[in-house]
Amino acid sequence: MCGIVGYVGPGSSLDVLISGLRRLEYRGYDSAGVSVIDPEVGLQTRKRAGKLSVLVEELEKNPIKDAHIGIGHTRWATHGAPTDGNAHPHLGGSHQKLSLIHNGIIENFSELKSELLSLGVKFSSETDTEVAAHLIAREYDASGDLSSAFRSVVNRLHGAFTLLCIHEDHPGVIYAARRNAPLVIGFGEHENFLGSDVAAFVEHTKRAASVGQDQIVELRADSVKVIDFAGNPVEVDEFTVSWDASAASKGGWSSFMAKEIADQPQAVADTLMGRLSSDGSVKLSEFAGLDTLKDVNRIIITACGTAAYAGEVAKYAIEKWAKLPTTVELAHELRYRDPVIDDKTLVVAISQSGETMDTLMAIRYAKERGAKVLSICNTQGATLARESDATIYTHAGPEVAVASTKAFTAQITAGYLVALSLAALRQSMPQPELNELGKELLKLPRAVKEVLESVDRMRELGKELANAKSVLFLGRNTGFPIAMEGALKLKELAYIHAEGFAAGELKHGPIALIEEGQPVIVVVPSQSAPDAIHSKVISNIQEIKARGARVIAIAERGDDEVAKFAHEVFYVPALQPMISAPLSVIPLQVFALELSSAKGLDVDQPRNLAKSVTVE
Repeated sequence: MCGIVGYVGPGSSLDVLISGLRRLEYRGYDSAGVSVIDPEVGLQTRKRAGKLSVLVEELEKNPIKDAHIGIGHTRWATHGAPTDGNAHPHLGGSHQKLSLIHNGIIENFSELKSELLSLGVKFSSETDTEVAAHLIAREYDASGDLSSAFRSVVNRLHGAFTLLCIHEDHPGVIYAARRNAPLVIGFGEHENFLGSDVAAFVEHTKRAASVGQDQIVELRADSVKVIDFAGNPVEVDEFTVSWDASAASKGGWSSFMAKEIADQPQAVADTLMGRLSSDGSVKLSEFAGLDTLKDVNRIIITACGTAAYAGEVAKYAIEKWAKLPTTVELAHELRYRDPVIDDKTLVVAISQSGETMDTLMAIRYAKERGAKVLSICNTQGATLARESDATIYTHAGPEVAVASTKAFTAQITAGYLVALSLAALRQSMPQPELNELGKELLKLPRAVKEVLESVDRMRELGKELANAKSVLFLGRNTGFPIAMEGALKLKELAYIHAEGFAAGELKHGPIALIEEGQPVIVVVPSQSAPDAIHSKVISNIQEIKARGARVIAIAERGDDEVAKFAHEVFYVPALQPMISAPLSVIPLQVFALELSSAKGLDVDQPRNLAKSVTVE
């Protein structure tokens, strides 16, 4: 949940830490802090509750002597309220020579804290993190060996954690440990880095490696040593970051969210690149690691939040094209209800960051029961990718705004590729028909661009409805998860009541919410959709309009019927009905962005939320 960065090298540690934290602030922004070690002055720490800008102001008022080693942290509060005292780093030992930062939750902190209290240790925070700081300091005072003290303590901790530790007696080394929380190494020239993800150091180096489960890093300016928790040496696999620091900047846009909405044509195109030929045939080299796919008899898609709604769209495509029974399971529910999973089950896990703890725990559960795991992920070197049998990277580029936009459309696009590949593998449809679907999918980036070029009215509607207390969303078929995603965006950003309903459920209860002036956004199916669902949704529109609702419809171009009944119609290009789903979500993203901005809210950093949920 939190953002962490570490640096050892000849440069300015404060510059590296602050710039890294600025790019990691999407991971948490309740408080921030830094510690650096100068050989003459010793350990120096500054930390403040609030966003990173508050810490920067504190450093300007109360500067510290810059140094060549340091650690920094931006927090999403778990244990303890977001206060100055609970902000990281936390200091350990009676002389407070040790500084430690932490991402995750130490589940056995209570018993460890009781142990320390019985020994007379005084605590200055409510956090679980401070417990680890004091434990390491005491072990070091007893042994005089910081490496062994650090390893001894991390072996006592339960839960999910990434820890970074420095000590003024050892001003040239950072010790770090990782269990169930992300950590990556950045390799530079006579300097090295650590971070929650590569955004922490991408402006300095593109050479990186992911730290594995239960591994410890000893980071110096000219060396990086990795061992496991038992002390055995470990080799890490280096990779090259495929984007640069400019991709994680606003680039003149008013917000990261606005930029990332505009990035969607390229994100979709990059997800398709190299995987879809001009003749419409799909070539997913990632399937090579899944040699048992022909024997699969069911698919479980697991994810959380926005990613789960992308999974819902994929479910429709997989069942329609590949004829495989498919369910979507929220990852935090999957492993707690004793699901039926075996070696003929394919689990498709979706996560932008690849570090969503609920999703990671779900795939571990599934693999224990013999299932193969295919992941859809946007982050190189992520834990999800490393623990899956195969991974489809979406290549959407860094997504900084907490509310997901381009990652969502890229995930849907990857889901279509999976569905087409499975259909070809299983020969569930004639290949010429599959190729026609592939050719239609190739039109998606251009169609997304067309939608973005015509969203002015949705921007105006967002501003007009800035004082709305509630907005409802309706959809059928793939329009149902799009409606739920539209509602989620509004909840995340505007903090108002918003719900997405299956339009067919309207008469089974939700219609009671309709009153005079109630805004209702309806995702209208294509006129060429099967089973007359278009006419059924038109009937829904008439029902809610008759009860006083203000109806805003999202419909495909050429649908004149819907204009007879809706108050407003936003038109999107007409594509094959299954493939058009991403087009309908874009006006909903823009609507949520503009409504929230009109309310004066921070669309990039909505309250109580963090980009990557790395704790259960």
